[in-house]
Amino acid sequence: MAGMSESLTVGAVVLTMGNRPVELQALLDSVAKQQGPAIEVAVVGNGAPLPPLPPGVRSVELPENLGIPGGRNVGIELFGPGGGEVDVLLFLDDDGLLPGDDTAELVRAAFAADPRLGIISFRIADPDTGVTQRRHVPRLRASDPMRSSRVTTFLGGANAVRTAVLEEVGLLPAEFFYAHEETDLAWRALDAGWMIDYRSDLVLHHPATSPARHAVYHRMVARNRVWLARRNLPWLLVPVYLGVWFALTLLRRPSGAALRAWLGGFREGWATPAGERRPMKWRTVWRLTRLGRPPII
Repeated sequence: MAGMSESLTVGAVVLTMGNRPVELQALLDSVAKQQGPAIEVAVVGNGAPLPPLPPGVRSVELPENLGIPGGRNVGIELFGPGGGEVDVLLFLDDDGLLPGDDTAELVRAAFAADPRLGIISFRIADPDTGVTQRRHVPRLRASDPMRSSRVTTFLGGANAVRTAVLEEVGLLPAEFFYAHEETDLAWRALDAGWMIDYRSDLVLHHPATSPARHAVYHRMVARNRVWLARRNLPWLLVPVYLGVWFALTLLRRPSGAALRAWLGGFREGWATPAGERRPMKWRTVWRLTRLGRPPII
């Protein structure tokens, strides 16, 4: 098994707006310090110029902000179609940092041990407190972030993806721009027979933040959830899934401005094209249910 893991080549994709040069350099240093074969790194300037980068780093400066999934897709293609020049790609936030030097080796070992493992979601921890926010544990039962498990989605800026998954089911949905793009890819991967693990021992340090800091958060969360359902769910489940999330949103008592933005996004999700529809098989619905998250929530 050790020989198999050593043969897996690993790359890393980092998306940046160019406004965190110190944090970006710290992240790249933490990637360079990983044990085992060197990791190829690609940095994408998403509508922004890049700061000076270490020698050998692949890079591109995009003339406009393509959003998170669109920018990461460009980074994937820097490793060839579907990222195929490497076996595994790490996706890391530019203000994150790998505190351990064995993360890449643990990733290689996990993929070598389980041929059907397609995606690994890391544990995000605040560098000062060590706390992992509940929203960073990609399952409904999120009270114990130290428990590793099979899951049905993953964290966008702290994960590892086998490039065979991308080659089989396609890249991230660029039209989403921000929010739910990971779940869209996860559902397609699960429908194709791949598995997803949350690993508490694979840690990315990242400052605790709120996603609502993004001005477009409420609108895109709502719009993309409608798109997610329209693209991936059997039609019978679409109104159930969206009805549950509509009710949950109201129960959370958002501010008036947030609710108006959310409702506008919800309407937009129905009024605009959602992209190619590839409804998951009913056996995938059952599989998601057995994993603890039926696709109605």
